[in-house]
Amino acid sequence: MLPDFRVRQRDYLLEIARALTQELDQQKLLARILRISIEMLAGQAGLIALREQGSEGWRVASAHGIPPAFLRYLEPLLAEESAAELNVEELNRMLKELTYTASMGLLSGTGIQLVTHGQVIGVIFIFRSYPDLFSANDRQLLQSFADQAAIAVYNAQLYTQVSYEKQRLDALIDSAADGILILNADHTIERVNDAFERIYGKTDTELRGLRHEDVVRWERKPEGHTLEEAEANGWPLSPQAHLYVEGDLQRADETPPYIPVGITYAPLLDHEGRLKNVIVTVRDITHFRTADEMKATFISIVSHELKTPVALIKGYASTLRRDDARWDKHIIQDSLTVIEEEADRLTSMIEDLLDASRLQAGGLSLKRTDISLNLLAQRLAERFATQTKKHTLTADFPEGFPVILADEDRIEQVLSNLVSNAIKYAPGGEIKVIGKVHPDQLVVCVQDEGPGIDPHDMPHIFDRFYRADKAARKTKGAGLGLYLARAIIEAHGGRMWVDPQNNGKGARICFSLPR
Repeated sequence: MLPDFRVRQRDYLLEIARALTQELDQQKLLARILRISIEMLAGQAGLIALREQGSEGWRVASAHGIPPAFLRYLEPLLAEESAAELNVEELNRMLKELTYTASMGLLSGTGIQLVTHGQVIGVIFIFRSYPDLFSANDRQLLQSFADQAAIAVYNAQLYTQVSYEKQRLDALIDSAADGILILNADHTIERVNDAFERIYGKTDTELRGLRHEDVVRWERKPEGHTLEEAEANGWPLSPQAHLYVEGDLQRADETPPYIPVGITYAPLLDHEGRLKNVIVTVRDITHFRTADEMKATFISIVSHELKTPVALIKGYASTLRRDDARWDKHIIQDSLTVIEEEADRLTSMIEDLLDASRLQAGGLSLKRTDISLNLLAQRLAERFATQTKKHTLTADFPEGFPVILADEDRIEQVLSNLVSNAIKYAPGGEIKVIGKVHPDQLVVCVQDEGPGIDPHDMPHIFDRFYRADKAARKTKGAGLGLYLARAIIEAHGGRMWVDPQNNGKGARICFSLPR
């Protein structure tokens, strides 16, 4: 019997040695260790307690032959114990009392600490249903087994931690707003994140294994050195040698066919300084480029629009100041009229620019009072009628049109802009200011009988500094009127839109205000 038992003990040790190298799933490994331990010591039940991560307490990580109700009672007791104070004999006495009371029949037990790298990582308990004590040989055998089991558990814990860190890194990469590619040293793509999939138009599965040069293709020569050009010049010389290039990236069967991006390359070197990976960050810079284009447009428009009235004012003033000429009274009067009109236009443009700046800084301030939109529209129609002989201006509002609470000066600014645009862009005909009453809002529309608004321009006419090509050639302006008008209406809780249902008869722009 004894030689056979020792052979069996050797087999147990060989089995845990195989588990040490084969099994990295912690739960499966613990169950396997516990099963072998119970068989090896002829026990009937057992448990393995591991140190709770981030605390000094313990938790039951695996159990065999012990009822769940008993485990629920045991777990809080283990959680209160510390590694330094864990007394196996005292715990065994407590377990014997509890099991005896519960008639479970577990009358003796032994426990061994799992120690590796000088650190206690767990405890294994084995219980028998007969009263004899565990011998010194039993404990020595369990200790030998526990020493190997501790290494296996420690490796499984490391594997679990590495797996968790990988999951966390994957989640971080996929949640990044910028596109990310991970390249191998030979420029093949190891993986890409969700953001790059959206930017480029292909999935991670489709892109893996492709070369960087086949994916990152430029519509035209970019600003800065490409990755291939930089490496030809010796890049990278150090782990901090980041590379940046900016340009239009061609997309895979997407619309638009290219997208402005800024790409940063960061090298990942091994301990010998050899390139292992390149981390590529791709940022969509469409908004930045739009902002730059808007800035350039702003400078161009403002410099041109401000220059014209200033030149006229200076020209007429200089002419009137000449000492070698005597001007007729009517000429003086006409010149002063031009100076006054250009000064008013200059003031209006400056006010629009200031309003645009206020909007960017946090919105417009409103001074709300009770106003009657129908009376305001009638007054504006009469005033603008004196400025044109080609148009007929009317205000069409139903009787009893409700009074609303709004900033009268700002609403007048909106209506003035819409009527002024109708006069500028419609060569003639009737211009109507129409009011309608709805249960929860009031709607006002300004319509003309001009050429209308090109469908291509409709999505953009409320954009800051936007001017249609035809309008820019025929009329003056900075492209701020409709932008400010919509902002004012939205500040009142309403909205503004282009009404396409006008049967092709001119332009029709409407806004709503809450009642």
